[in-house]
Amino acid sequence: MTEQERDLRARLVAAGVELVARDGVQALGLREIARQAGVSHGAPRRYFPTHRELLAAIARHGFGKLTDTMAGTDAMATTEGADPRARLGGLARAYLRFAAANPGMFELMFRHDLLEGSGAELRLTTLPLFRTFARLVAETRSLPPGAAADTAAAALWANLHGLAQLHAWGSLRLVTGGDDVEPLLRAALDAHLGPEQR
Repeated sequence: MTEQERDLRARLVAAGVELVARDGVQALGLREIARQAGVSHGAPRRYFPTHRELLAAIARHGFGKLTDTMAGTDAMATTEGADPRARLGGLARAYLRFAAANPGMFELMFRHDLLEGSGAELRLTTLPLFRTFARLVAETRSLPPGAAADTAAAALWANLHGLAQLHAWGSLRLVTGGDDVEPLLRAALDAHLGPEQR
């Protein structure tokens, strides 16, 4: 691939990133991405054989940002000597902050109905994050690494994802009367990890 081709691919992805941030997943049509990138409507097909491949490249950008956000949060917690539960709390808060700040991208990243079959292997991007969660859950609950820790971590992640999505839709406000997810996060951590020792 030439430098010009790499630049155009990057422009198309950047255009998609802008569109999903501004207008959400529904704005990510090939023609609209091409228009945003300032290229002909047929140009995306030359660099991304399928629409799913372009969407996956946009989602990969989001996963990179999420990974950087969570790695920075965990590195800071590790430097400060946080225990596994405190580190999990920090990672969970970073996850919820990312979701709130990037609702369109967050939705795209987990829309496997749109991304499946893209050949992008996005699961490889999320596995290191999940492994960190599973390791910290195992340490917090004194579980041996393996299936039990993976199941507990998956349940916690599903709970966090649900909190993020319900917050984005405004549904939590209807039942809690406010937008503060912190009490719900603490309840989720207690439910999955046991009550915090004070």
